[in-house]
Amino acid sequence: MAKTTKKETLDKKNTAKTETSRSWKPNKQQRFVLGCLLVLFSIALLVAFISFYINGQSDQSAVSQLGDRTEVVQNWLGKFGAFLSDLIVYKGFGLAAFIFVRLFFLTGMFLALELSLKKLKNIWFWDLFAIIIVSVLFGFFATSAPELGGTIGYELNLFSQDYIGKTGTLLALLFGLIVYLIFKIKLSPEKIQSYFDSTKNDIKSELSALKTPAQTESAYNLEEFAVEEPDEELDNIHLKTEDTQFEINKEALKPTISNSSEIDLNPILKPLQMNINPVTPTPVHTEEFVVEKPEEEDIIEENLASRLVADFGLFDPTLDLSNYKFPTIDLLKEYSTGGITINQEELEENKNKIVDTLRNYKIEIAQIKATVGPSVTLYEIVPEAGIRISKIKSLEDDIALSLSALGIRIIAPIPGKGTIGIEVPNKNPTMVSMKSVIGSAKFQEAEMELPIALGKTISNETFVVDLAKMPHLLMAGATGQGKSVGLNAVLTSLLYKKHPAEVKFVLVDPKKVELTLFNKIERHYLAKLPDTEDAIITDNAKVVNTLNSLCVEMDNRYSLLKDAMVRNIKEYNEKFKSRKLNPEAGHRFLPYIVLVVDEFADLIMTAGKEVEIPIARLAQLARAIGIHLIIATQRPSVNVITGLIKANFPARIAFRVTSKIDSRTILDTQGADQLIGRGDLLYTNGNDVVRVQCAFIDTPEVEKITDFIGGQKAYATAYLLPEFVGEETGINLDMDISERDTLFREAAEIIVNAQQGSASLLQRKLKLGYNRAGRLIDQLEAAGIVGPFEGSKARSVNILDLSALDQFFNNEQN
Repeated sequence: MAKTTKKETLDKKNTAKTETSRSWKPNKQQRFVLGCLLVLFSIALLVAFISFYINGQSDQSAVSQLGDRTEVVQNWLGKFGAFLSDLIVYKGFGLAAFIFVRLFFLTGMFLALELSLKKLKNIWFWDLFAIIIVSVLFGFFATSAPELGGTIGYELNLFSQDYIGKTGTLLALLFGLIVYLIFKIKLSPEKIQSYFDSTKNDIKSELSALKTPAQTESAYNLEEFAVEEPDEELDNIHLKTEDTQFEINKEALKPTISNSSEIDLNPILKPLQMNINPVTPTPVHTEEFVVEKPEEEDIIEENLASRLVADFGLFDPTLDLSNYKFPTIDLLKEYSTGGITINQEELEENKNKIVDTLRNYKIEIAQIKATVGPSVTLYEIVPEAGIRISKIKSLEDDIALSLSALGIRIIAPIPGKGTIGIEVPNKNPTMVSMKSVIGSAKFQEAEMELPIALGKTISNETFVVDLAKMPHLLMAGATGQGKSVGLNAVLTSLLYKKHPAEVKFVLVDPKKVELTLFNKIERHYLAKLPDTEDAIITDNAKVVNTLNSLCVEMDNRYSLLKDAMVRNIKEYNEKFKSRKLNPEAGHRFLPYIVLVVDEFADLIMTAGKEVEIPIARLAQLARAIGIHLIIATQRPSVNVITGLIKANFPARIAFRVTSKIDSRTILDTQGADQLIGRGDLLYTNGNDVVRVQCAFIDTPEVEKITDFIGGQKAYATAYLLPEFVGEETGINLDMDISERDTLFREAAEIIVNAQQGSASLLQRKLKLGYNRAGRLIDQLEAAGIVGPFEGSKARSVNILDLSALDQFFNNEQN
């Protein structure tokens, strides 16, 4: 027995040493030292490689005799440099070996400056790809100079030519170059075309500048004021207005611009009048109108979360579902045509109406800039000096009347810009698909705990927020304006980004039809109470137990954080994954829990205070331990969302409402009453208000995603919340039989005969006061004869007749 014990002890020590060696990670100082070493090594390689090509083959004979100290070499790095040059350049990749200098230098800088290593992996992949291509390319063309392509490039070239010949080898090399240019340098046919177009325009502009002044003056004639049909052969189109002439690039007038929302108008201000007098022209005040074009947003075709599944350190909570695959982006449908449709005539018409309306009230404008969004165009105006902002803001209804719009919204001033914004709905709004939002680089590369892609802003940028930073979200709006679609967008974002081990959902759906599709992912992502059939709660009576169970989970998690001496769930999980917390002491990996409640007003109407108290506790305390609330309601009035709850929901989303009072109730400011519906929303997190077009996701898309996830291996059950045991109804009930009232049995007989448990009945029958009758009811409840308090309704009676009551008392005496 002693020998066996000793062997087990040695095995445990060896296992501990192995785990310690595996868990080693370089600290800040070690990363810096290693980074400096790689940077210096890259410089040494550069010196050795340059010296190799300058000194030629003179060191080749000395490479094999590196042990002989008398041997003299010409390499600037000595014998070590001669050996490296021979190994990497001559026997390796030739001139392509210089790319290794760049690789080691960048790796050292990334380590020393503590930059993210995700980008470094991409750099290594494409640089190694370029090394192979360049080496084989030099081996193909420079067969007489083997040091240019290296031995590897020369042999790979011969190997390729033996099987596919010279022509096939050349075509393969060209294909490799094309792949590198497209995926690494992001070269595309559109960029090449735009380069030649810009060159052509520059040549034409230089030729036009050579025109004589007489030719320029002859261009002013009466025919210029007629708006002509644009000639396809011309590169510039002149649009005439009353007092301003704009020169607009023809490319900007294409009906659709993919992945952009704004175009550039370069204004050329020329004084024009109907009666032309070339000698003394009458000056007319002009305003500058600019339409901006933002940078195009990159679209990522694969779900990056699938590449980050195993990035959890030593302990990986995803090991139970290690083969889990994230849903692919092609499950989503592309509804739009690939870009925002820009109606140039509509832009000019709205601009002129805004200018004319403001001029009627003697408000002059120095500049107008239009930003075209999916459903709304923002006109930013800069008024002349001395114009009061409140004067422009008061003209909201007048501008809406002149534009014949559904409703405009004036932002005076726009925070951080120093301009005044007028948001005008587009006549033909563009639908924002969930696919374009999920596939955007901003969402795929978001380093957030719980990233949510809501949609696109007015400048056509994907709007991504972190639910963990909110920390709770209140969604409100009139019926049919997009709340349920917004909830689906939130849930879909988390499904595309988080592993089932990282997040769990508690879904409350009083409508019974909005969230039922998520039943298919019950054993992956949903959480529920023990001994319940459905994870999605549709019965309001069961919501109270679930909310109280979440409060118990919250208290349990705070106890774990206290024992671990950390302040939030992120620090706790990092400590647990680094194996600094013992599971035998009750510690475990804590997933985030997201409580989603649809139609919260219906819940308050049926459950009232029983729901309000746990919701208030969760809203106040649950943010640090990873429980976040998303509540949707039609109108968060005082009787639905109390001040205590509302104070803990700084992040709010307002869809369209019917009145300014409702808008102030939701956002504490007006503006939600001017939205156009169909997913148009305002988002605020206590600071600025952002207008977003919510991404649209239809029921078939949600069904495809849930089918994809539900068809994979899952946990044995859904995530089980702690069981909640209801407390007694506020009064410490007497359970001692000896202290029962002398009228206890008589009162029990009266209650059983009447099959109605109420204190007033005992008052009338036994001629008692209310206090004594109330104590009798409490004792009857403690004995199990009557049920708990049910508000204005009478208590239920658990014993059917007097014979059953006699048997009950006989059992008590025995």
